[in-house]
Amino acid sequence: MTLRFKTVIGVALIEAFLLALLIVTVVKYQHDTAEEALQKRATTTTKLFASMTKDPVLSLDLATLEAFSHELLDNPDLVYVRVLDANGQVYSADGDAAALSRPFKEDLTLDEATDDIFDTAANIVEAGIVYGRVEIGFSTGSISEVISDTRSMSISIAAIEMLLVALFSFLLGTYLTKQLKVLRRSAKKISEGDYTGQISINTRDEVADVANAFNRMSSALLESQLARDKFEQELVELNHTLEQRVERRTEKINKQIVELQHANTRIEETQAQLVQSEKLASVGQLAAGVAHEINNPIGFVRSNLGSLSDYLKLYQQLIEHYQTLEQQPAEKHAATLNEIKSFEEAEDLEFVHEDSLALLKDCIDGTTRVRDIVQGLRDFSSVSGEGKEPCKINECVQATLQMVSNGVPAGCEISTDLSELAEVSGNRAELNQVLVNLVMNAAHAIGEKGKLKVQTLQVGDYIEIAISDTGTGIDSAILDKLFDPFFTTKPVGQGTGLGLAISYGIIRDHGGDISIESELGVGTTVTVSLPIADRQTTSKAA
Repeated sequence: MTLRFKTVIGVALIEAFLLALLIVTVVKYQHDTAEEALQKRATTTTKLFASMTKDPVLSLDLATLEAFSHELLDNPDLVYVRVLDANGQVYSADGDAAALSRPFKEDLTLDEATDDIFDTAANIVEAGIVYGRVEIGFSTGSISEVISDTRSMSISIAAIEMLLVALFSFLLGTYLTKQLKVLRRSAKKISEGDYTGQISINTRDEVADVANAFNRMSSALLESQLARDKFEQELVELNHTLEQRVERRTEKINKQIVELQHANTRIEETQAQLVQSEKLASVGQLAAGVAHEINNPIGFVRSNLGSLSDYLKLYQQLIEHYQTLEQQPAEKHAATLNEIKSFEEAEDLEFVHEDSLALLKDCIDGTTRVRDIVQGLRDFSSVSGEGKEPCKINECVQATLQMVSNGVPAGCEISTDLSELAEVSGNRAELNQVLVNLVMNAAHAIGEKGKLKVQTLQVGDYIEIAISDTGTGIDSAILDKLFDPFFTTKPVGQGTGLGLAISYGIIRDHGGDISIESELGVGTTVTVSLPIADRQTTSKAA
């Protein structure tokens, strides 16, 4: 089906529908108008005639009734007139005999007058008493003829208009298809690779706009083809020297690879130095607490050694007494023994003996404590190697809390909730560094008074360490930046901005993850997730 045929059919169908609707509306309006006029005329005429015949009916003046009936028939379109008494007896009748001979049936609408006679009636009433009735028939032939003529004229006009619309649609479709054929021929040439053709349409409508756009497209395609041909020629020329270019490029790439390897080595060294620097910075933060932790045992060891020195002097005096006893003759032994006994009682050597053992034990415990603290600092600040070994997270937590206990404000209440956990495979020194960093961050957020809780639990194949504080909280707008290197919320000079970044790198290197949840004015929870040893080994092997 061609575009022209579609255009003609589409416009014709729309026009036919509109014309049919118009014809129906006009005919119906003509019918309703004529019916309304007929009803008004019939009602007025019958009532007036009933009023005129009231006196002759009451007086039984049949001659006057005949005269009135004959005179009424002089009006156009009246078919018959009849006057009856209250019992239906005919007083007077005039008009078409056939109409008068059939039974009377009053018509209420024009459509009910199927015999072309509109039958209507009115009662003759006096003082509320019906004395008779008049019946009149009105011819509807002229009305039907007018409605028929209107219908015929409307149909004729519609038919003429349909022909004109069809002709216009045909001409419009012919014009459009003619222009489209030109466009189709030009499009076919372009599809065959001929971009030189131009469409010549001497109009100022949308078709001309399409033709102009088509011409611009052809010109653009022609320019593209010329540029492509030029590039292809250049490509052919460049292809002759491609091998040399590839060799030079490969050499340059190899040189860049070597430079990247050197740069990567320097980055790894710098990263290791940053990790160590941050570790030492954490140690520096703990220095005051560690010094206090060491001074306590050193202080009582020093005090105990002073007491032991005094006790040693007493033992030396006792030894001198016994040496004197050995050098004296036997007859003086009794007196010397009494002096020794008096000396022991006076100095309470039994208490000295017991107290000396207790003091020695306290000294040993104190020095052991100092040794453990120093060893812990050495383990924490040492540069870690690549090796990992089974670690018990709860022991790392306890060691961390013991190390930072004196670096935490006095008003900070620390609590733990440590579950039974499987071991993880990790570098203990690095894990301790992460825990110290997170605990100290929480302590700084709390300030002078608050609560800090460390909780461990096993969730599936992972160990989770949750460090919660009731500090100031962190703005949600900067949560995503906390793990960025050199980003810090502390004042200038009080933080390097590397602690969380390095901690994140360590945990990721262990196959785990760190997440932070915080609310301003409520507190912060940092959760470290680490795979258990078997799980970590399996994931690395995969």
